[in-house]
Amino acid sequence: MTRPIQLPVTQALGRHVLLELYQCPAEPLKAEGELEEFLKAAAELMGATVVTSNFHQFSPYGISGVVIIQESHLTLHTWPEHRYAAVDIFTCGEIDLEAGIEYLIQAFRAETADWKLYERGKGL
Repeated sequence: MTRPIQLPVTQALGRHVLLELYQCPAEPLKAEGELEEFLKAAAELMGATVVTSNFHQFSPYGISGVVIIQESHLTLHTWPEHRYAAVDIFTCGEIDLEAGIEYLIQAFRAETADWKLYERGKGL
């Protein structure tokens, strides 16, 4: 089960979410184009502006990718053999992180998800 997403409002320079997605179907975790679309769609749902993206498929499987947004970035690493994906979402400014997180949990069809929020630059 996933816990309800309620991230705090912060005065930090940025918010960094580490999203863990467990028990995902393995085949989509090998589909570079589909994964790139997942991250771009999450960025758009959050109200971010996509600048560019770059993804790489490893042999025999596994994908790493980044979507650069004006507000910072989203990154992804998949381990299809473990049915696991790790997503980092780093944003600055006003953005709807919750919408992106909810979308990614559903898009990856994760049976279990967990996340941690780090406030970046809060001590300045």
